[in-house]
Formats: sequence, structure tokens, C-alpha cells
Amino acid sequence: MARDPVTPAIATRGLTKDFGGGRGVFDLDLSAGQGEIFGFIGPNGAGKTTTIRLLMDLLRPDRGTAAILGHDTRAESLSLKRIVGYVPGELPQFGGLTGAEIIGLLAGMRGNVDPARVTALADRFDLELHRRYRDLSHGNKQKVGLVQAFMHQPKILILDEPTLGLDPLLQQEFRTLLRETIDRGASVFLSSHVLSEVEQVCDRIAFINRGRVTRTGSLDELRALRVHRVEVVVDTAVDRTAIARLPGVSDVVVDDRHVRCSVRGSFGPLLAALGSAAVREIDSRELSLEELFIAEYGDGSRV
Repeated sequence: MARDPVTPAIATRGLTKDFGGGRGVFDLDLSAGQGEIFGFIGPNGAGKTTTIRLLMDLLRPDRGTAAILGHDTRAESLSLKRIVGYVPGELPQFGGLTGAEIIGLLAGMRGNVDPARVTALADRFDLELHRRYRDLSHGNKQKVGLVQAFMHQPKILILDEPTLGLDPLLQQEFRTLLRETIDRGASVFLSSHVLSEVEQVCDRIAFINRGRVTRTGSLDELRALRVHRVEVVVDTAVDRTAIARLPGVSDVVVDDRHVRCSVRGSFGPLLAALGSAAVREIDSRELSLEELFIAEYGDGSRV
């Protein structure tokens, strides 16, 4: 499959899987470009894993289409699996097999896997391949999943919570490996609970909630919603109600001569309103991805 930079790495159109009761994914339109790391985040039950299983042709949609590098994921399921590296949200149970036996079995089924590549990946993730899978901790089982996903240097990686159970040093090693993978021309579709990880590695991000994509864009584009946390110190008292009524201003807290609020868009109305209060100090910062996520779904949501 020759590389065509115009063709998306992953594209869905109207992709729908309805389990009833509002569960599933509905009318998903996604496009992840070649050579990028595309983040896919949302609360538990939002539809992230269902979407990934549809991309991998492990579930069949009720309607709509999905394509990898322009090839239909159902019609060309087998050939696409040869070029995809996949980490599922829940790893299979391999019982008494050792890590080496599992990797050997999967490498034999896949073909064209360099044993030196497997050894190098195992060393990077400090994985003891001689140990039985059932005796491994969750983190070490996750390492087996990562090695098998990356061992054939795939063109596309589809990763569902890939660093779950890894310690911070190995999470950093994973991020380094991702960048190396992108540098050689691969593309990554990444669902993660670790918002700091998404923020560090992803080029673009899609938010999904209740089976529907609510926002898509680069981190800069999402931040361009211009939501800032603002703290102001003034010399004279201010009217909290008047501040809260300003356009784009919310979450206003007034504590003596300190004003804290969120500002979406221009700072002009806020600064004009505070002009008579003699502003002594002002500090603002952009929302982190985690704060954007909470703003999108509410404080009660879980990733």
C-alpha cells in the first residue's frame, strides 16, 4: 500500500454501532492524517473502545464506513491487520505461555518480524520474556502488548490505553518510541486515560461523549477557545455580581481584594470593569487539556 499523504491514515463516515439504551457510537465522522498522533478521549462508556474495535473489524457497524489508508476496514480486514499495530483495552489471557512464546506465536502468524527488534523492544521496556504470562503484573502484561504492537514496525498504530499500569519512566520511554515511530512515517490513533500524555504527544485530539464526537482540533485550536483562568488583585472592592454578568466571564470568586474567574475570549470587558478598582496585579494562564476536558464534560466525569 503506497503512501499517499492526501489519504487519511484513518477515516470514518457516519460510523454507527447501536447497542440500545443510548449505548454505542453514532454517526462518527473522524479523519486522522498520515504522520500524526491523533488522540481520542472521553469519559468511561463514551464509545472510545467501541470505535477502536470497529476500526479493527472486531465489531461490525450498523451503518457507516471506516477506512485505514483509504482501504475499507471490512472488505480488506486481513490485509490491513498486517500493517496495523494494535493494543486492545483489555489484553487477552495467555495462561501459562511465557512472554517469549506469546511474541513468537504472534510474530510467526504475522511474518516479517526481526527477532532483534523484539529483543530491543523488550530491553527498552524492561520485559522479562522468560516469565509466564499468568505470573506477570498488569504492567508487565501491558509491556507484552506493546512489544507485539510495535515489533513489525507497523504503518498504523491503534492503541487503546497503551500505558495503563506502566510506571512514569516507562511511560516516558513509550512516548519516545511513539515519536520515533512517527519520524519513520507511521501514524498513531491513541486513546488514553493519561491526559498529560495526550497533551504531550498528540498533534490533534477528538473529544467523544455518549457515542458522539463533540470537538476535534489541535491542542492549540482547542485552547483557542480562549478560556483562561484569571486572578486579579485590586485596591478597592468590586461587585461580584457585576463581574459575573460580563460577556465571557464565569466562575467568579471575590475574596476581599482578590478576584478569580474564567474568561472565554477577550479580556477587554473584564479589564474595563476593573479599571475603577485600581488593578495592582493580574495573572492568567491557559487551560490544560485536563481542564478543557472537565469544562467539556463536567467535574463528575471520569476519563
